[in-house]
Amino acid sequence: MHQLQHNNCSAVRPITPAPQPVETGHPAFGRFLRFWRGVFNLSQEDLAERLDCSPRHVSRLENGSSRPSETMVRQICSALVLGRRDSNHLMVAAGFAPEEEFLDFHAPEYRWLRKAMAMNLRALEPYPTALLDSAGNLAMVNHSWVRFFLNAVPRARLDQVGNYYEFLFHRDGVGGHVSNWENALSVILMTITQHALFTNKEEDLEVMRRLEKHPYLPGDWKRRAAAMEPMTSFRLQITIDGKLERFFSVMSTVGALGPSEYNSEPNYSIHTLYPENDDFDLEGLAEREVDHPLLAY
Repeated sequence: MHQLQHNNCSAVRPITPAPQPVETGHPAFGRFLRFWRGVFNLSQEDLAERLDCSPRHVSRLENGSSRPSETMVRQICSALVLGRRDSNHLMVAAGFAPEEEFLDFHAPEYRWLRKAMAMNLRALEPYPTALLDSAGNLAMVNHSWVRFFLNAVPRARLDQVGNYYEFLFHRDGVGGHVSNWENALSVILMTITQHALFTNKEEDLEVMRRLEKHPYLPGDWKRRAAAMEPMTSFRLQITIDGKLERFFSVMSTVGALGPSEYNSEPNYSIHTLYPENDDFDLEGLAEREVDHPLLAY
């Protein structure tokens, strides 16, 4: 990897001045490249020397008349000694998928993240809430989540839930409690599929393959999902204390800031269930003592 340094340019060589504030008329990659030259006070000639290419090619990359290859983008990241976040933003700007290293949620260095997520889930009581990774695997749940689903499945079954989406797909899970079940699952699987195709991670692809083989999946799920916009939520209906209650699920994301936040580690989401009936008292669920392997606190 080249170390970033300032060049002393020869007086006989014409020098392109370091860039002024970023122009907005160029394609995203060109704006990013011009921005980073400005950060490090590099001329087009300086950067071209590091890339072993012509200054004219750098100019064409910036004005959009030339599109960079994935290899070229990586060379630019290396020449500028960009970190993972900034390299991924440059990759996205050029039209390529970012690369992310696996984040071990339970590693010692992410104790701060686990603590923050536990506090978040606790603050959302008495609303049932779960923390999911990008593949839909459960990472944490709060007490209300356990109490809520004990109305639908036995404790032993709930303790074994690993992937939330598979839990929703199974009729012996909560699939039978999802309103408009076929359409909801079609859209969920379409989201999972497109995410897996984008990341190309084996874990994501494996979840996609398992759900595609599910016996209760509608045969026309792809066309169903293509005909619908992504849903901000899906609805569950569960009998609590002898009365059918309806809830809608709302998701919020937990991830890195920036253009590639949707595909950057940490890539987690918080799923919370809210009652449709404003008069329904969720505090009643809080009176039950519960236990679960993934309780956050």
